[in-house]
Amino acid sequence: MSTFLWLIFILFSLLILVARKQGLKAFFGLFINLCAIFLLIVLINWQFNVYLVTILISFGILAVSIYLSADNQKVTNYAFTSSLIVLAIVIILIIPINYIANVQGFATESSEELEGLLLSVGLNFSNIAFIVTVIASLGAIAEASMAISADLNELIESTPEITTASLYKQGIIIGSQIIGTALNTLFFGVLGDNLTLAMFYMRLNYTFAQLINDKLVVAAILDLLIAMIGVLLTIPVTILIVSRGHIKNGSLNKKNSN
Repeated sequence: MSTFLWLIFILFSLLILVARKQGLKAFFGLFINLCAIFLLIVLINWQFNVYLVTILISFGILAVSIYLSADNQKVTNYAFTSSLIVLAIVIILIIPINYIANVQGFATESSEELEGLLLSVGLNFSNIAFIVTVIASLGAIAEASMAISADLNELIESTPEITTASLYKQGIIIGSQIIGTALNTLFFGVLGDNLTLAMFYMRLNYTFAQLINDKLVVAAILDLLIAMIGVLLTIPVTILIVSRGHIKNGSLNKKNSN
């Protein structure tokens, strides 16, 4: 426990030292999101509707993550709108994919730890899998939308004569630069979480067929792929939202878009 508290103190100190006021806002946002996750767990335990609660909590997490990360209201509004659209698409993908994959619940590797425990806890593990997949994709979506929205807004302000077509091309270039780091962050995050499991499978000489049919492996890969899809969808959606917003405000040349 003391190590945990010391790490929190070090994180808080570095945030204040490096980012000052913005770091304090980031730490406060992190605390709010942690409380939101705890609230989600409590509401699900009280048998509230899983889909409704998850969507509402996800909206809150995205709002906190985006609006506390920048002071430019225009940038945050564009990023939040695009994040909500991408989140809706991701949720539509998650529901049938989780149903078809059937990776919810515990795997056979957990059978020894579960011996002697009461398993009739009254929870639908399909719903739990849905929650995990949605929450796992929120951070990457918010980060990508904020980065693209901020860069495009700065580009429009520095180049008022830019056309819609040029803005879209520049947005794709910016997005392609973000994709590499975002996807690597997601990949190595999942790999780090499951490195022990990977070594376990290697020592047991699992075949490729066994790996692609193992519940833990498939669940981790699905979470990774859905988060990656969310990041990829964020790029064109954010470009579209930003360009339409600036056209509506009259700060972007629509007539010469071709």
